[in-house]
Amino acid sequence: MDWFTDPGAWLGRWLFTRGIALVYLIAFVAALRQGRALIGTTGLTPVPRFLERVPWRRAPSLFHLHWSDRFFAGCCWVGIALSAAALAGLADRLPVAGWMVLWLVLWALYLSIVNVGQIWYGFGWETLLLEAGFLTVFLGPAHVAPPTLGMWALRWLLFRLEFGAGLIKMRGDRCWRDLTCLAYHHETQPMPNPLSWWFHRLSPRLHKVETLANHLTQLVVVFGLLLPQPVAGVAAAVMVVTQGYLLVSGNFAWLNALTLVLGLSALDGRWLAAVLPLQPPDALSSPDWFLAVSVVLAVAVAGLSVGPVRNLLSPDQRMNTSFDPLRLVNSYGAFGSVTRVRRELVVEATDDPQPGPGTVWREYEFRGKPGDVRRRPPQWAPYHLRLDWLMWFVALSPAYGRAWLTTFLDRLLDADPATLRLLRSAPFGSDRPAAVRVLLYRYRFTTRAERRATGAWWHRTYERQLVGPRTAAGRGSLSGDG
Repeated sequence: MDWFTDPGAWLGRWLFTRGIALVYLIAFVAALRQGRALIGTTGLTPVPRFLERVPWRRAPSLFHLHWSDRFFAGCCWVGIALSAAALAGLADRLPVAGWMVLWLVLWALYLSIVNVGQIWYGFGWETLLLEAGFLTVFLGPAHVAPPTLGMWALRWLLFRLEFGAGLIKMRGDRCWRDLTCLAYHHETQPMPNPLSWWFHRLSPRLHKVETLANHLTQLVVVFGLLLPQPVAGVAAAVMVVTQGYLLVSGNFAWLNALTLVLGLSALDGRWLAAVLPLQPPDALSSPDWFLAVSVVLAVAVAGLSVGPVRNLLSPDQRMNTSFDPLRLVNSYGAFGSVTRVRRELVVEATDDPQPGPGTVWREYEFRGKPGDVRRRPPQWAPYHLRLDWLMWFVALSPAYGRAWLTTFLDRLLDADPATLRLLRSAPFGSDRPAAVRVLLYRYRFTTRAERRATGAWWHRTYERQLVGPRTAAGRGSLSGDG
């Protein structure tokens, strides 16, 4: 049975399980803080309305059995408690069966949230967390020898994640092939961070180096993951470095953090032992039944990988696609196309009951997305600001907001406390405005000279009114002035 265990992967497993516990913790905290306003009973896209039209077989979730805002919050609190316990190392003290139950509950709770989360949970890092979280069930606590097949399943996930991202770029926007995409990406990405301005201002030659390094990592180096150590460790180390680079240049929720953690799991254990003051137990157990379960897992993953592999090989490759309602084995990818021009929605309110040409409008400030041109882009990742991300998509196409944008504006007219908590500030605090509207602006990063002269990070130009003015008395459908 020695072939089925890999004691040398003990530290890699330790790093991975601590890392994914932290990601789970962040994900459940985000769900607790934002869930009521986004998908609660009176949220922007209410779960009860979703459950009426979507059956269990299409979206398995505990909330098909019972829904209330209080029950949803309770599930989030259970997830927070269990992930915090795992992060603190308490899960490693459990017997194997207890370990499996703890991680299975975490996975089931988060699957339940994602499957009713609708557009707010339609991001690739949600399915990535679910797939990685399910594999964690079968890795075992610290006193058990890491199962070889379980650790290889993590490598297979990392391979598909990176290779899929590389292929979608080469099959997508031409700028990836001529190495110019990163001349735009740092400025137009959904939510820039404090260093994005500096990355955008790198020379065109360095942008091409960035792009080429990305291609080499995702299309060439990635195959090293499928080889024995130390080659797999070298490939994983390259991915850890590249994901760290992405972490400091943008805000992509926990996508880069979780990918980095997957990379740590594939590092050579001898390298980790040289830098981490941790020692495995003198005797690592290997229950036969647990190893048998790992074999069943490997067979299941192989079978469920058929759809994702076909998708990888297809010229019509789809990004971030699930092939089963449990989201066990998925396809990934990001930025098959890159936006050249950044547009932002600016939401404003007034206390004037009859808005006209002389009306004074004041802005709502969002937590993460650009608004005030003098405000430096903040750091939020690995936390996920779902409303801010969707506002970026609506700026690309108003169709992304068809199901919820007017409801959001109505909540602002009502000064709904849950909705206002999603924002950084409201122009009238907890008081109701008389009218709201949405304007569309073109944003770009300032030049170095503009930055020195004005202190502004952004320059913006008004384009048009997208919605409104919308008043409490005249609530209607999405409209604009064209």
